[in-house]
Amino acid sequence: MIRPILLAGALALASSPSFGESLASAGGRYAIEPSSRIVFSVGQVGGGGIEGQFRQFSGTFIIDAARVSRSAVSFTLRPASVQAGQPRITNFLRSSAVFDVDNHPAITFRSTRVTQTGPRSATVEGVLSARGVARRESFEVVLLRQQGRGIAFHVTGNVLRSPYGMDVGTPIYSNVVKFDMTVEGRR
Repeated sequence: MIRPILLAGALALASSPSFGESLASAGGRYAIEPSSRIVFSVGQVGGGGIEGQFRQFSGTFIIDAARVSRSAVSFTLRPASVQAGQPRITNFLRSSAVFDVDNHPAITFRSTRVTQTGPRSATVEGVLSARGVARRESFEVVLLRQQGRGIAFHVTGNVLRSPYGMDVGTPIYSNVVKFDMTVEGRR
């Protein structure tokens, strides 16, 4: 249920003329930094809802500065690290009703395609696997900054809960999980 993985979108920027010089030096393999923020929200009828973030994740992305289509992202999220505003909500999210962390300790994303959508933006498509279900998902990625060996992207995307068997509480709670992430990588 996560797409932080989408860092590969920044890869698409390598072919952009206005950023060619800065991204030409960005080619290479990056490890996703723990300083990244993976935040999500699920709306509720009448307002409010659930907001939270994941604290443990890892992954890599490879930027092919010469040909973005050969770039790749691999991301693993530990759902047991979820934190919500209240302990009872955090515990519920970890339970068998939602993430089922005892039986499914990891959520993964593997990119399959990166498509540049603008000078600093891209769409990253891939396969998201959660609770034994694998589905195609996509995320929008915008380059925030590149300095030295570090790079950062803003990643957004919406994922439906129901295909992954996490639709408890619908329709009171939205079936859509909105992700708003800042993903940082270091060579």
